[in-house]
Amino acid sequence: MKKMLRYAGCACMIGMLLVSSAASAQTAGLKLQKINKHVYAIVGPYGNRTAKNFGNNATFGFVVTNDGVVLIDSGGSYLGAAAIDKLIRQVTDSPVKIVINTGGQDHRWLGNGYFKAQGARVLASEAAVVDQRERLQDQMFMLGNLIGTKALQGTEAVYADETFTEEKTFTFGGVQFVLKKVGPAHTPGDSLVYLPQDKIVFSGDVVFVGRLLGVLPHSNSRHWVSAFETMAALQPQVVVPGHGPVTDLAQARKDTYDYLVFLRELVGTFMESGGDITRIGALDQSRFAYLVDYDSLKGRNAQQVYQAMEWE
Repeated sequence: MKKMLRYAGCACMIGMLLVSSAASAQTAGLKLQKINKHVYAIVGPYGNRTAKNFGNNATFGFVVTNDGVVLIDSGGSYLGAAAIDKLIRQVTDSPVKIVINTGGQDHRWLGNGYFKAQGARVLASEAAVVDQRERLQDQMFMLGNLIGTKALQGTEAVYADETFTEEKTFTFGGVQFVLKKVGPAHTPGDSLVYLPQDKIVFSGDVVFVGRLLGVLPHSNSRHWVSAFETMAALQPQVVVPGHGPVTDLAQARKDTYDYLVFLRELVGTFMESGGDITRIGALDQSRFAYLVDYDSLKGRNAQQVYQAMEWE
C-alpha cells in the first residue's frame, strides 16, 4: 500500500563554490556546493523538518559521471526529491541512474520513489533497509505532523533494488564508488560512500557539522565512535556530512567525534559517582554550546547515552 507520506564552509577548502538557489521555493531551502568538476553537495537547512523544506533538513550529494548521475540520498519526501532534482538540473541534464541510501533515516530514502519512477536503481545496506521497514510507520506519522499531508503528496515507501552486507565496490561512468556499512551509529544501517580517486567521503549521518548530533533511541553511541574512526582511516581530503556544509576531517572530528567521546566519558563518570538519571540534565556540556540545536538536544543525548551505558 502506498504511504502518503550557521555554519560557514571551511575556508581551507580551496575550489569550493557555494551557490544559492535562485528559486528557493522550488528547491526547499537547499543550497548547491561544488566540490570539484563532477562532485557536488546539496546542503539542507538546520532545524526540524517543515512543510517549507519537504523534510530535507539534511545534506545530500551527487556525482556526475560519463554514464549519468549517482545520487547520495534521495530526500525526505517525493517533493523533497523533486527539489533535489531541480538542483541537479542546474549542473547537468544527465539523468539520475543510481541512488545510494546511506541509512534508514527518513531524509535518506523517502525520495526513492521519485527517482525510481525515472528509471534509477537504488542501493543500500541490508541493515538500512531493515531499519527503513521497521520505522516506516513512525517516520510517516512524524512527517505527517511536521510537514503535513500536502508536503507528503506522492511519497511512498520504495526500498533498494540491490543491497550489500558490509561493503560494496563498483565503477560507474568511470568513477569508482566504495560503500561501507559502518552502523550502528546514528541509525543501525549507516553507510559511507567513498570516492577513492577524489578522496571524498559522503558520511551520511555518521558526521554532523555545525549542528549538535542527535543520539536517538535507535542510535548506538559506542559503535558510532568506531564508525567515525573507520571513516577517518580512509584519510579523506573532503567530508560531505549528513548535516551541515562540506568540510574537512579536522572539523568533522571536532563537531562529531570529540562530542561523542566527551559525552560518553561525561556520562560514564556521572554514573560511576552514583548519579541518577533524573539529574542527567545538569551535566555541563557547554564545551559544545557553539553548535546549533545545543539547548534542545543536549539533555536528551545525555539521557539516551545513560540508558545505553547501563547495559554495556
